[in-house]
Amino acid sequence: MNRRSALAALCLGLGLAACSRTAPKATLVPAGATVLALGDSLTAGNGAPPEAAYPAVLAQLTGWVVVNGGVSGDTAAQGLQRLPALLAEHRPQLVLVSLGGNDLLRRLPEDALGADLRRICALAREAGAQVLLIAVPKPTLAAAFTGSLTDHPLYGQLAEELKIPLQRQGWAEVLADEGLRSDNIHANAAGYAQMAHSVKATAQAVGLLARP
Repeated sequence: MNRRSALAALCLGLGLAACSRTAPKATLVPAGATVLALGDSLTAGNGAPPEAAYPAVLAQLTGWVVVNGGVSGDTAAQGLQRLPALLAEHRPQLVLVSLGGNDLLRRLPEDALGADLRRICALAREAGAQVLLIAVPKPTLAAAFTGSLTDHPLYGQLAEELKIPLQRQGWAEVLADEGLRSDNIHANAAGYAQMAHSVKATAQAVGLLARP
């Protein structure tokens, strides 16, 4: 190996090492483990029977014991207030965080939303749980006319900042499809099932769940 090749190999090795230090590192969450789904009405499963809510379907798909911690109308601040008691009661190995939709719909300050989500993730990690952040769509006037939704960029920024995995375009794809909605802001049973499959696929991709 000449000097130039050796230098290139060294740079590549350093680059890969740097990536490994900054990339989200997930640990396998085994079947039977407790998982907390923290959220609002989309997590609670409004618009469908309780057994069709995405946490219930996810439990069937993964073998996890998924606690439905969804409360209709909750903001991120309210979810944050509930979290310590939920962590103490259930001691989850993984927390699925799906909050912020009500904050955005009510046009609450986005910096406060970001701060609340950061604190939620920090509390979960301090309790020994891993975190999967679930992105929420950005409400826009164009979305109302075109029927297309995209994730609010805050979620990608937080996931990168906190080095945690992110569920992308899950709710955005469900809520953009009339056939998957019970109303303009809630899924139906088919929509929740699709979301559960999306979360399962993301969990497998990042190493939280074993691939078949």
